[in-house]
Amino acid sequence: MKIRNRVTGMIGDMARQRTVGVVEELPERGIVKIAKPVGVIAALIPTTGPDATPPVKALAALKARNAIIIAPHPRTWRTSALAVELMRKGCEQVGAPADLIQIVERPSIAKTAELMKQADLVVATGGEAMVKAGYSSGTPAYGVGVGNSVHVVDDTADLDDAAAMIARAKTFDFATSCLADNSVVADVSIYSSLVDKLVARGGHVLNQAEKGRLSRLMWPQPDQHIPSLDVIAKSAQHIAQLADIQLPEGKSFLIVEEDGVGPGHPFSGEKLSVVLTLYRYTAGTIDHAIELVNAITGYQGLGHTCGIHTTNDAHVQALAMRTRTARVMVNQDLNEGAGSPRNGMPYTLSLSCGTWGGNITTENVNVRHFMNLTWVSRLVDPKAVPISDEALFATHWATHGK
Repeated sequence: MKIRNRVTGMIGDMARQRTVGVVEELPERGIVKIAKPVGVIAALIPTTGPDATPPVKALAALKARNAIIIAPHPRTWRTSALAVELMRKGCEQVGAPADLIQIVERPSIAKTAELMKQADLVVATGGEAMVKAGYSSGTPAYGVGVGNSVHVVDDTADLDDAAAMIARAKTFDFATSCLADNSVVADVSIYSSLVDKLVARGGHVLNQAEKGRLSRLMWPQPDQHIPSLDVIAKSAQHIAQLADIQLPEGKSFLIVEEDGVGPGHPFSGEKLSVVLTLYRYTAGTIDHAIELVNAITGYQGLGHTCGIHTTNDAHVQALAMRTRTARVMVNQDLNEGAGSPRNGMPYTLSLSCGTWGGNITTENVNVRHFMNLTWVSRLVDPKAVPISDEALFATHWATHGK
């Protein structure tokens, strides 16, 4: 499903894009844009995406006439190596050089650091340390920010659809996507109904004792803010067994209720597991929901993604205007923020978070970021003169004087 949703989706997405020669013309401005390759791209691959991330990046690289060298995560390099082997065979089938796509075998921090220094562009997807290494390499780099997406459900939402989308995102690929719901912020008036619908779709609400045991399992060190590897990309049954939780048959994700945010409330952070945190917000007002979204993403996930299930466009506008998030997904599965046939988001597996998340862009990193553009400028009006001071400042002068 990941290959279907991301890789083939990206092929279809890019098929409509021009990446060679003249790619855009703006006659009214006298501008022509010409695309040129970047060169050799170093692609850093996360342990949570060793399968689909290499082809998504390689497709974008080759579409823009670059070569790419995959730097896999040491823990999952064999999976990435298989993906690269299949892509190299694909190159040979069409008479392209197989070495357009290469991989660092038996990767190490030292090898990856050297690759980043020698490449023309770094595209880093992964944890905070990996992204910082990319930005510190001395080579131009695109990075991503920490996940921890938050989903708002207001009092006008279609609760059946909301529960279906939340459950699907929370369980797909064991919630390893940075987009998968980490917290849901629900209007108190529909909170109980939403919980019931999440339970019907495979959720299991933990009591306080179970929540405590799960917390100690996921964050065994008090100052640790990244979940234990024991729970990342694991099934609900596996996690429940480790935490001594009796999980009924048919349950696919765990639900914890929370009212605090920050280091003292670790469930408010990114969990990379099938554990969902629920918050209540004051009935009928979006203001409290926005405060919670900002607090949660301010702890972890600043600049990444939030979503809302609603039929109230004013709530969408308020959430978009007053949160520091690059993507606001409306009535969707949050995973669709990386591209979907149901929306117009560019397909990617590299979701940037702007300066809020320590990145250079807020965009979905896609083929447009894998090329250089030469701008050709022609005269539009040879007799045009600069705008006058009077035209610019007349209103100001009338009020405040010169």
